[in-house]
Amino acid sequence: MPKPEFDPAVDPLAPSVPRLTPYDDLHRITYLRLLDADAEGADWQEVAQIVLHLDPQSQPDVARCTYDSHLTRAKWMTEVGYRHLLRGGI
Repeated sequence: MPKPEFDPAVDPLAPSVPRLTPYDDLHRITYLRLLDADAEGADWQEVAQIVLHLDPQSQPDVARCTYDSHLTRAKWMTEVGYRHLLRGGI
C-alpha cells in the first residue's frame, strides 16, 4: 500500500471505481486539502493552482475537470471510501 504524500502529482482524472485504489491511498492528503478548501468556500481556480498544481488560466477546461473529479472522489471517500479504510485498506 503506497504511503500518502503531502503533495503528489495528480492525474487528469481521479479514480471513479467503487473501491479504494493505490492512487486514493497516495492522495489521501490531497483529498483532505480539497475538502477543507471546499468547506471554506475557496475559489476552485486558486485551489487547483495551489493543491493540484494546475494552471486554470492557460488550461481552464483541464483544470476544472481535474479539480471536479478529485473533489468528487474526496467526497466519495467521506461517504463510502472510508469504510474500505476501516476494513484494512485497498
